Amino acid sequence: MELRQSQIRIAAAVCLATVWLRAGIPAQSQGRKVEAKGPQAMSFPLTVKGFENGGTIPKANTCDGGEQAPALEWSGEPSGTQAFALILDDPDAPAGTWNHWLLWDIPAHVHSLPAGFTPGTVGASGKNDFGKPGYGGPCPPKGHGPHRYNFTLYAVDRAALGLPPGANCSDLDRALKGRVLGQAQYMGRYERR
Repeated sequence: MELRQSQIRIAAAVCLATVWLRAGIPAQSQGRKVEAKGPQAMSFPLTVKGFENGGTIPKANTCDGGEQAPALEWSGEPSGTQAFALILDDPDAPAGTWNHWLLWDIPAHVHSLPAGFTPGTVGASGKNDFGKPGYGGPCPPKGHGPHRYNFTLYAVDRAALGLPPGANCSDLDRALKGRVLGQAQYMGRYERR
């Protein structure tokens, strides 16, 4: 029985890796996907300042430091983009995927967020899983090993998603369904010992 379950898990992992590769998502990030408007969302580049893609998130951006939001930059979004939406989540959290940052209705002319970004300056902020608006830095349980933090930026086909301030990730996922023209991803890791 255990061997059979192990074989099923391996087959599922291979299947997911194949889907990620076909969709242009690096297997290391194992990022989230939201239903695209067309046959497939175009990918475009996103950079999170202060660490390499797949690298260690600086302490200043975590609960062990100043918990300052890192600076982000992007470009090359698909034509027809009217706005952007951002989700930062931790798929390795013990209770399931944990949302650290939700932001939407970022105007299409904006291509960066400064370090220390706070709610109310650009776009609309949702409530993260800490129960607060804005950025909540990585804060995995001590001794739990490194967690992955996926920054996912969506190019959206409308300027406003119609969500109220403080909406949660499920609300944002529903609002994005069928509205995504493109997607950018960047992943960082953090571990507390």
